[in-house]
Amino acid sequence: MGLREREREMKITALLVLKCNPDGSDPVILANASDVTRFGYFQRPSVREFIVFVGRTVAKRTPPGQRQSVQHEEYKVHSYNRNGLCAVAFMDDNYPVRSAFSVLNQVLDEHQKNFGDAWRTMQADGTQPWPYLNEALTKFQDPAEADKLMKIQRELDETKIILHKTIDSVLARGEKLDSLVEKSSDLSAASQMFYKQAKKTNQCCTIL
Repeated sequence: MGLREREREMKITALLVLKCNPDGSDPVILANASDVTRFGYFQRPSVREFIVFVGRTVAKRTPPGQRQSVQHEEYKVHSYNRNGLCAVAFMDDNYPVRSAFSVLNQVLDEHQKNFGDAWRTMQADGTQPWPYLNEALTKFQDPAEADKLMKIQRELDETKIILHKTIDSVLARGEKLDSLVEKSSDLSAASQMFYKQAKKTNQCCTIL
């Protein structure tokens, strides 16, 4: 299979589950699954760090009860905050938006089923993999699988989804992505340098 075919086939790059804190502090990552095989070998560590950074940034700015999608070039970052438990997905632009939110709905249902309210007491990022999330990442590469969920999750039909054209439009007035990148503890010095160089050549990280 050629690289182009693989790229066409890959629809979901990452799924994350986070605890959003009502005090406005940075969300805690409860689970994280990603497939970065489409990126060059040396880019992968930085891409993983940017997934965490962007996921945390978007989740923090998704109010409880809200669903939003952030467009960035050929990607969309989808986020759904259900009363403080938040699911985030990094997907290709051609993955249908409502199918994406069906996946996020399912991920949150499964998390609640598996862990109950244990997430409420989490203070630090989880390091243990959650096998279900990796399975979901593989299974829902095909939007048709997500469409099966949609038939069950009828309430999505009436749900408003807020679409932002850029990641900057999610940020509060006066906030700048560049300064968030500089201050982020999710990004190593190498990733910050990678971001600056990519921005100069206008290919911002291909994930950001």
